[in-house]
Amino acid sequence: MTTASVPFTIELHAAVDPGRQRSNNEDSVAVDDGVALAVLADGMGGYNAGEVASQMATSFICTELGRWLREASSQASDAEVRRAMDICVDNANRAIFNAANANPQYAGMGTTLVVAVFRDDRLLLGHVGDSRCYRLRAGRLQQITRDHSLLQEQIDAGLITPEQAAFSANKNLVTRAVGVEDTVLLETHQHEVQPADLYLLCSDGLSDMLDDMAIGQLLLAHDSLETSSEALIGAANDAGGKDNISVVLARASGGAGPPARSWWPFRR
Repeated sequence: MTTASVPFTIELHAAVDPGRQRSNNEDSVAVDDGVALAVLADGMGGYNAGEVASQMATSFICTELGRWLREASSQASDAEVRRAMDICVDNANRAIFNAANANPQYAGMGTTLVVAVFRDDRLLLGHVGDSRCYRLRAGRLQQITRDHSLLQEQIDAGLITPEQAAFSANKNLVTRAVGVEDTVLLETHQHEVQPADLYLLCSDGLSDMLDDMAIGQLLLAHDSLETSSEALIGAANDAGGKDNISVVLARASGGAGPPARSWWPFRR
């Protein structure tokens, strides 16, 4: 599995598990190895509406953004990639919002979102809601997204401590989601990528069941991405498996990608 750029090769692995207490699966993941793109979503809504929203988001964004990245290749600037991310997420948001308004059984559906694009020695990362991205570097795990949630706002305001938040009844109240309104703001950041970095995208079905220390220890204990994801899902289920569990793992190593291709501007 290789990226479309140098100097890093990005290995990707994705897995989803329904957990121990849910009969349906509202999480969805999609990866495009050729352009080092990963998308993860955790749906919400009645009946199977959450499943519909998350699958619409991951399928649309992976397809459309993946196509644009293949056309743009390394000649596009980071600002242009971020703009393409914004447009794809905006279009996915409108599609989900319109579907929810056109079908009574889908009313109120929406989804969280994490989008990761690796290019050269950089990660362009966007997110909406409380699904997360972590980075394991030199044995240290760090959360590099900040939840869009009521709980995080309470922590930021000094109303509760992070330790109190772990036991709060308001864990699943997000303040931003894809498809709930006719517009959505994708929060994006750029991160430097170093050799041997390991990145974890996950839904709250993992992060609510395992604390950061447990996640880091499990990632350090396994060599392959497949066994790491199996260990994470297994531990989340052993801890109760109260929700669907989705993970995407991305590991950076030295290497060169294929030659650059020409670039055409993105059109909506």
